[in-house]
Amino acid sequence: MVSTDDLTLDTLGEGDIKSCMALSAEAGWNQTADDWALFVRHGAVLGLPDAAGRPVATGAILPYGDAFAWISMVLVTASRRRQRIGTGILDICCASIARRGLAAVLDATPAGERVYRPLGFEPMFGLTRWQGQGGGGVSLRAGIRAMSEADMAAVAATDAAAFGAWRAFLLESFFRRAPRLAFMTKNSDGFVLARPGRLATQIGPLIAADEEAAASLLDAALEAVAGPVFLDLCDRWQILARALQRRHFTVQRPYLRMALHGSAPFSGVTRTFVVAGPEFG
Repeated sequence: MVSTDDLTLDTLGEGDIKSCMALSAEAGWNQTADDWALFVRHGAVLGLPDAAGRPVATGAILPYGDAFAWISMVLVTASRRRQRIGTGILDICCASIARRGLAAVLDATPAGERVYRPLGFEPMFGLTRWQGQGGGGVSLRAGIRAMSEADMAAVAATDAAAFGAWRAFLLESFFRRAPRLAFMTKNSDGFVLARPGRLATQIGPLIAADEEAAASLLDAALEAVAGPVFLDLCDRWQILARALQRRHFTVQRPYLRMALHGSAPFSGVTRTFVVAGPEFG
């Protein structure tokens, strides 16, 4: 249990995941029970209980190493909105992260940005969520191969160099859920993962040495997916944006990566093309 003068939150466990799923589904979000389980097992999910003990609001913290932690899944059921509950949860998450000596980072929607800026969150770079349809087949360009479980150590190291922290637990979870949607470059310096979502397959992260390699990896993933696709592309990569437009993908919404007081220990996206998602970074 975590308390402030105005709010008392429970620390939620795996038995609460069904109720958490109801909140994210109510908001129209794409997370699955497997996604919520990652927060429960590797971070913390805080919830505001109703009279029956079910969470009517949540916030999640996911530490990455000894440098920074992600804040996400700040959700409030429709009947309890506009009561500053979300802001209170965010304050508690930030305080918890500060006590651990970590930097707080998040990906904000435009509505969220208006809340986060007055609290001291500063922008880092922009992201855009694209949505469309996968090809439902397999098409590997030269230099791309299917990923195997034996590749996971190399994948985790490549990701850590680009992302700024070790998060093998996250990548391994994504791979286990959809191994046929995982690809890497033959020289092992780039990769792409994807995972099933409640509404669409989510592609990401995609890490590569350059935009040409990134385009080949993205093409492999898009061709392998059958059905709806979401992906969150870093805004600087306009060649990939044009490639998505040619596939008739459309923009769903923008995000802005933000760090509290600008204190994130990483600075840019020189090798990150598609992120894991706003909930995971």
